[in-house]
Amino acid sequence: MDEAILTSDKPSNSSPLNPPSRSICHVCQKQFSQYTCPRCNSRYCSLQCYKSHSLQCTESFMRENVVEELQHMQPDDETKQKMLDILKRFHSEEETDSMDVDDSTLTEETIQKILSGDQISFDDLSAEEKKRFQKAIASGELSKMIEPWEPWWLKPSARRISLSKEGTQLVQPYAEHEASVSLQDDDLESYQSNEIPPGPKSPLPPVSKLSSAEPSPLLAVHLVNILYSYCFTLRLYNGDWQSDAIGSALVVLSMSSVLGQGGQPETVLEALSYCLEQICSPAYRHMGGLQFGLGLIDDVISLLSLGSSALVCLLSDMRRLIQAGERELKSEKQKKLRRVEIRSKLKFAERKIYFIMCWVYEQPSAAWSSLATIVEAEKSSVMNYGANKQSVKMNNTSETKGKVLIEEIE
Repeated sequence: MDEAILTSDKPSNSSPLNPPSRSICHVCQKQFSQYTCPRCNSRYCSLQCYKSHSLQCTESFMRENVVEELQHMQPDDETKQKMLDILKRFHSEEETDSMDVDDSTLTEETIQKILSGDQISFDDLSAEEKKRFQKAIASGELSKMIEPWEPWWLKPSARRISLSKEGTQLVQPYAEHEASVSLQDDDLESYQSNEIPPGPKSPLPPVSKLSSAEPSPLLAVHLVNILYSYCFTLRLYNGDWQSDAIGSALVVLSMSSVLGQGGQPETVLEALSYCLEQICSPAYRHMGGLQFGLGLIDDVISLLSLGSSALVCLLSDMRRLIQAGERELKSEKQKKLRRVEIRSKLKFAERKIYFIMCWVYEQPSAAWSSLATIVEAEKSSVMNYGANKQSVKMNNTSETKGKVLIEEIE
């Protein structure tokens, strides 16, 4: 006898001892029902039909299950604290985002200047815009917009630098051949288009013509100090020292004891230690402190490994930097005594750089590989010393009267 097929809407009273008759699904009315709703006992055939048979049933069923599950969860103090921290951080980020949106607006006058292609200086900004600009600098937001600079001495072309027998660059830009301009009137656009700083325009005279005395045996040590100051200055200005010539020149003077104070370091360690002291000072600590300073020693090693031609191009570029600073100083409004003092230091630095540039070009190439090895050894000794001491103190030999050369308190 065939099974009865029920289509009634009455709730099913089936049980294991009383098997249900086969009934049609109350939802789709097409398939035989296989399940019973736990709340209203309606018969249905599939999950889809269960979800659509009664919105009240499905929502209340899910809600009761979730509540029951949450009741079984007893968060400990650590979990509560983590959630509190997340909420605080989320709230803080929301406030920051809203502030960024508010602070991003510019005045109509500034926008019009930008759209018309005019250059905008800091003085053109309103008081509120200046405040926002300074805030963006302090937060580091503007640094994200600056394309990372690759030092020219790390580029492959730096290994192919060639100079003439007189020390001048072999190939000069066409514009420089057309116009016979002095070094102080260089075309900066032409300069910036070169991947490698151009060498001297005029032949380098022998050192014997610059001084009747024999060159000091410490010139190699002085060179290390000067190279370090150049590398730091270019990295500080992201390779663009022309944007602030006087500022760049003053950084060079502050970083190099040889150029800024007429110092006479007697060892490579002493030459480097002065530079590392400056790196760790409050004025430059934001650049990265001791770790950044040790990385600059690698720049010095790289430059020495390139040989005389690269070193001459560097010193020629450094001389241009100092001369540009001198020209910019003349147009600045500073106290007369202060201006005279700075100009005197720049003049001394320019002469010192030119003398060392002529001396460098006369040295055999093997001299630079040997000096690079010494610099690398001194860096290793500094790093090993710092690894064994929480407070790093580098002292010179007894000949330098035990003067503390660098102190970095971690």
